[in-house]
Amino acid sequence: MEFRDLKAQYQRYKAEIDTAVAQVMENGVFIGGPEVKRLEQRLAEYVGVRHCVSCANGTEAMTLLMMAWDIGPGDAVFVPDFTFFSTGEVVTFRGATPIFVDVEWGTFNMDPKKLEKALQKVLDEGTLKPKVIIPVDLFGLPANYPLILEIARKYNLRVLEDAAQGFGGRIDGKMAGSFGDAATTSFFPAKPLGCYGDGGAIFTDDDALAVLIRSLKVHGKGEDKYDNVRVGVNSRLDAIQAAILNIKLTAFIHHELEDVNRIAEKYHFALSGFVETPQIPEGYMSSYAQYTIKFKNKVERDAVKSDLAAEGIPSMIYYVKPMHRQGAFCEGKYDDQDFEVTNHLCDTVLSLPMHPYLEEEDINNTTNVLKSTLKSFRKRGRENIDE
Repeated sequence: MEFRDLKAQYQRYKAEIDTAVAQVMENGVFIGGPEVKRLEQRLAEYVGVRHCVSCANGTEAMTLLMMAWDIGPGDAVFVPDFTFFSTGEVVTFRGATPIFVDVEWGTFNMDPKKLEKALQKVLDEGTLKPKVIIPVDLFGLPANYPLILEIARKYNLRVLEDAAQGFGGRIDGKMAGSFGDAATTSFFPAKPLGCYGDGGAIFTDDDALAVLIRSLKVHGKGEDKYDNVRVGVNSRLDAIQAAILNIKLTAFIHHELEDVNRIAEKYHFALSGFVETPQIPEGYMSSYAQYTIKFKNKVERDAVKSDLAAEGIPSMIYYVKPMHRQGAFCEGKYDDQDFEVTNHLCDTVLSLPMHPYLEEEDINNTTNVLKSTLKSFRKRGRENIDE
């Protein structure tokens, strides 16, 4: 069983993907070109924004926005404590200071109440200037943008939506990638929409920002790449990956998003009463980059993970360590009591196999092993208490 079965996806669309790649090879345009332009147009239309600018990867997408917004030393950028390292990394890379914010237990996403508390603390200390909020659409579920955007307006801050895992998610019909001043996504192979290498994109309705990003991603080009009007980087999506993504985007829209939600419902039904399954607020839709459940404690979680592995069933822990405990951020002064939810999640979460091509048999095998382990584990626990 595969955790995310890219092989099954390729076999289903092998003819289309092979033809698309071969066409790029025959055309001989490997950087930029019609495939990249077509992909950007389709992505912008799907997300519902005026501009999509592709780039080398999701981390570079966020870095380009930090550059465009001139984020640097003395600036504070607010980041969830429970997320992948790159969301905080891009802040430090620019010399700014990441301010980590605890998350909500139910959704895994940035807690708006704790965000405002962290903002007020920075303002009271007076050392840093708050500039940007980077909510993350973790595991496919959009963050609480109605409240986060309200806070951003109150304090005059920009919002960068990190939709690396959220592509396809939505709130009341509004798509992930369309919230805030700009949004980014990743096309890493295991993401909801992934290529066969690295890739990323930026979404925005800001015309001037889109022009600036297109310059920054090609060495700060002006009229052409040999007219350099600013210092930029080299961050481009190649045509082969764009060709692959154009095929995959069609599949994603036509059935994959619907399929992962159907599989999630099967997991919900089978596991209800045994573990805490993902909570999807009313009006929200998840693209289920991961299907992540919660256990009562670390011992219970680790026992299940071990038994799943013994049966050849892969599972993953996202994430084993909070951002505020990462060695790269060790110079920061943090109080563990400010991150109680994140700390507990790191000890209790487990992500199960999830992809559009997951078979009914695989779902049953996974849930049966999990439930059997928990029944045995909890029975032993009760016996120990009785003794």
